[in-house]
Amino acid sequence: MTSSSALNMGTLRTLYRSGQAKPSDVVANLYDRIRATSLAPVWITLAPREITMTRARALERDPMATARPLYGLPFAIKDNIDLADVPTTAGCPGYAYSPARSAAVVDALIDAGAIPIGKTNLDQFATGLVGTRSPYGACSSVFDSRYISGGSSSGSAVAVASGLATFALGTDTAGSGRVPAA
Repeated sequence: MTSSSALNMGTLRTLYRSGQAKPSDVVANLYDRIRATSLAPVWITLAPREITMTRARALERDPMATARPLYGLPFAIKDNIDLADVPTTAGCPGYAYSPARSAAVVDALIDAGAIPIGKTNLDQFATGLVGTRSPYGACSSVFDSRYISGGSSSGSAVAVASGLATFALGTDTAGSGRVPAA
């Protein structure tokens, strides 16, 4: 399970159903790939590996979990959306806080069986179209590192496009998600 294409929803579902992989395998491999990737600075903060592995193993032990529509799918969260106990910065370190609760959309995805991996880079306060207004750096295009990805949801877009998440949450005020998608 080292291929980035292996994180797509259809492939993961097939691997899980056949017993060729389980969520904890996917998560462990994903954290190893994230640490080895040259596509920095996609992530601002990763959820602690141990907590994410615990979440994946809990899914595996739950006999009803495989019926969840997003069973074992790893996802990324734009860093202006809360994930409990993981700092939210909105691209501004001075603004950082650690929320006690996740945003409702994050809770809904977790309840559906998805596994949050971490918080992705963005234009500060999600107020840009090009993805370069971040003290964490600008995300590169997955096609050519000489170019930016664009959009304030740049980290979320690059996480998915580079196979570091099955899907990602982003926001779009004036093209924040549409620009990197283009």
